[in-house]
This record gives sequence, C-alpha cells and structure tokens, in this order.
Amino acid sequence: MSDKLKPKKVSLSLAFVTGIVSIVCALLIAIAPEATLKLFGAIFHGADITKITVAISLGRAILGTIVAIVLALIIGWLFAVIYNKLK
Repeated sequence: MSDKLKPKKVSLSLAFVTGIVSIVCALLIAIAPEATLKLFGAIFHGADITKITVAISLGRAILGTIVAIVLALIIGWLFAVIYNKLK
C-alpha cells in the first residue's frame, strides 16, 4: 500500500469542501447578516469585521465561490505534489 497522495483526488476533495463552505457562508450572510458577522468576529478573535464588509449580491457570491474553488484546486494539487516529494 502506497502512502502517496493522489494530487487530483486531494485537489478535488479540497475544492468540494471549499465550495460547500463558501455556499454556506453566503447563505448565512443572506439569511442572518448581523448574527453571521458576530460569529465571524468571534472566529477572528474579536476583530470588528463589520468595518470592512460590503453589500453582497448573488453575482459576487457566485464569483467568490468560483474563485475559492479554483484556488482550492490549485492549492490541493500543490499540497499533494509537495507532500509526495517530501516522502
């Protein structure tokens, strides 16, 4: 049994998880913006992120999700390749 990672599977897995997280985040902002911003402020150790937020549209949410997925594909592939080289 090989303990090498398959770059394609790692990148697709990370992209899938990233897509889910991005969609959930956009839905939370759409449904309960104030509560979501408070939650994110707590995640970022009390930082007041309300000072840097902008209104989000469906188009921006979709574009953001697509960009996050593409970055996750690249990062996942790169992670697996580097991991395999270090083994």
